[in-house]
Order: sequence, then structure tokens, then C-alpha cells
Amino acid sequence: MTRFRPLGLVTAAVLAVATLAGGCTGPTREPEPTALPGPAQSNTQSSNQGSPSPSGTPSASASPAEPTGPTTEPTEPTASPEPTPGQPDLSLVAGWTVEEKVGQIVMVGLPVAGPFQPTFDMLHDQQIGGVFLHGRTQAGRQPVRNLVDAAVGFAAHDREPLFVATDQEGGAVQVLRGAGFSDIPSALDQAELDPADLRSRSRNWGRELAAAGVNLNLAPVLDLVPPETASSNAPIGVFGRNYGYTPESVIAHGNAFAQGQHDAGVETSIKHFPGLGRVTGNTDTTAGVTDTVTGPDAPSVDVFDAGIESGTGLVMMSSAIYTQIDANAPAVFSPRAVGLVRELGFDGVIISDDLSGAVQVESVPAGERAVRAVDAGVDLVLASAKPSVTPAMVNALVKAARDDPAFAAKVDAAAARVVAAKAGL
Repeated sequence: MTRFRPLGLVTAAVLAVATLAGGCTGPTREPEPTALPGPAQSNTQSSNQGSPSPSGTPSASASPAEPTGPTTEPTEPTASPEPTPGQPDLSLVAGWTVEEKVGQIVMVGLPVAGPFQPTFDMLHDQQIGGVFLHGRTQAGRQPVRNLVDAAVGFAAHDREPLFVATDQEGGAVQVLRGAGFSDIPSALDQAELDPADLRSRSRNWGRELAAAGVNLNLAPVLDLVPPETASSNAPIGVFGRNYGYTPESVIAHGNAFAQGQHDAGVETSIKHFPGLGRVTGNTDTTAGVTDTVTGPDAPSVDVFDAGIESGTGLVMMSSAIYTQIDANAPAVFSPRAVGLVRELGFDGVIISDDLSGAVQVESVPAGERAVRAVDAGVDLVLASAKPSVTPAMVNALVKAARDDPAFAAKVDAAAARVVAAKAGL
């Protein structure tokens, strides 16, 4: 396994950033047409005892060499039976502490505009195993690489590499721009290309991500949008994030995009299962977003089935409610909806949509959101738009695992899947 090694408190070059009008502010924080540009900020780190900060000066409190929070002794390794087909290999996390396992199943936002130190501290203190580059930057490849290297340097241990993720779909949803990053067309425009050509172009886009230290792209969007309602489909159709309007087009072009990323060594997550193509509200900005049409046998589910067959490593759950699947809970909290992914034969990592700042789930306390998602079968909890709630999520997951052996088993399985997914990084 290729592993990232902590680099110490590395020096990060200036990362000039700007929030673009119409940009998304999280992995699935959808573009908002009325968003105003934010002020550019410069952040530098001039000492090996500090970190990049919005003021351009080293932080007064760098992470210590050892975690300062409470720790527990590792449990004694025990022999694990060979996993049955479709089951996670629990031997991958045998002997790990609860804290280590929980850290692997959480992904925290790292705002490219800063502040950086809060996320760096969480990587260290909560032993978190994944970051999501959040916001918008036109600084180019090298400053992004410097930021990623700084994040890796602050990670608490080198047991596993960090997932370093972002949203690099193209069109209105492209986090990283500037020298070293192509301007990627929208999915709707990509769907005009021959799939072989699209795969070749995606390979180049993936190489750009890999060169910046990004190893996971939360793309492509496989939501199936009816053409007659696209203009009222706030999360997808309005911004042309869909690969055309037919299952054939979405499958051919979405899979070509994913295959090109894989060719470049970048993992992908198809999203947003079981589909956001038939809703009108945006779950990031609206509560009560509900789909009354999509059921287990819907064409949109078939599209995701094809994406799974094509080899995606992750599947992202929608946080909309699907009355034909489970009328009582958002899909990300629904064992029935999450279980449907497994019924399609997928044995990889199921990731949530952002659960830190989405209005759709804000009525649920942050810690409970994480617990409900994992209890439903989600493997990786995304806390990107509002990373400050991440410690509450981690603490709630640790407590639930300690209090409930059945929930602890779910944490074990989730952590094992995440670790297995990192084997190819």
C-alpha cells in the first residue's frame, strides 16, 4: 500500500482564494446564482512551528507532536475470519482503538480560503482520516499542493493515507482553478463529446488533481433529470450538472468521466443516490426536499447500478426524502435506502452528502446526524460546509460505539471499508 507519511509542520505557500459567484461551498453545496464574490485572502506560514492562517502570520498554537485529547489503549489484536464475499475485511482494523476507527469514517472540510488551523487541529486531535477541499480557489496547482501537504503533515498518525477530496465536476461546480487546472465544461456540455474523447479529457483532469495531491473526486453526478423539468430542478438541472437527459447518455458519459479519473489514479464517488433529478428544492439550502416518484426500480436507480458496475469506489447518498423508498427519513438516514445500494451489489464505501451545514438535516443535532447515518449503513460521514461541528460528530460516534455493541460493529465495518478503499491510493 502506498502511504502518505507525515511531513511535520510543513511550510505552506500563499494560497490566494476567492469565492466565485454561483459557486458551491461544499462537496455537494450546490451553486447559488445570487452568491456574491468574497474577498481574496492570502495565507502564509513562515515557521515550522505554525500553520497557514488568514492573517498571513503563523498560528500561535501549532498542533503538538502527540494528541492532547483523551486516548485509549489499543485493544489486543484478535484473529479475524476470512471475509465472506461482499463483507468488509475486519482484519484491516483489528486492534485499532474506537477513536482510530471513528476517525477513519469522518471527512472534514478544509476551506481553501482558510482558516486552516481548525481543520488541521481536528485531523490531529480527532485522528480524522479524510479532508475535503471546500470553497473556491483560482490560486493554481502549487498553492493547493502546499495546502494538501500541510494537511497531511498535521495528521495524527501514518496508519493510513488521508483521503483528500474535492468537487471537480466542471462547469459551475469546480473547486480548483488557476495555473495547472483546466477549465472543465459542465456535465451537460461533456455529454456532447464522444465517450472515448471524454475519458481521455477526464484522464488529463484527473492527472491535474493527482499532481495537486487530490486522490478523490466527489464526481460524477449520475442524477437522471427529465428534460421537461430541468429548469425547475434546483440542485442539478438548473446548472447543467447532468450528463444529458437519457439513461443511456448519463451512463455512457458519466462512466467515461469516472474511468478517466481512475486512469489518472483518482478515485470517484458517483452521486446522489437514488437521484436528485426529480426534486425542486436544494437540500443544502432547503428543508423538506422530497421525491414522491423515485422507487427501488426507478430508471435513476438503474443508472447508479451501471455506475457501480463500471467500478466506482464510492457512492454518495442523497439527503432528500424518497416516499416510494422510505417516507419517514432522508435517504442518508434510511437503512432501506442505504441498503438498496448494497442490493445492487456494491461493497465499497457509501459516503453521505454534507451533513454539517445542509438545511435539509439541520433540525437534527450534529452528533445525531453522524450516528443516524452510520446506523443506517453509511461508511463515511462528510462534514464539509461547516467543519466546526466535526468534533461533536466524532464524540457522538465514539460514545455510541462504546455504549452499543451492535453500533460498534457497524463502525468496524465502515472503517474496514474505508481502509480497503485507500489501499490503491
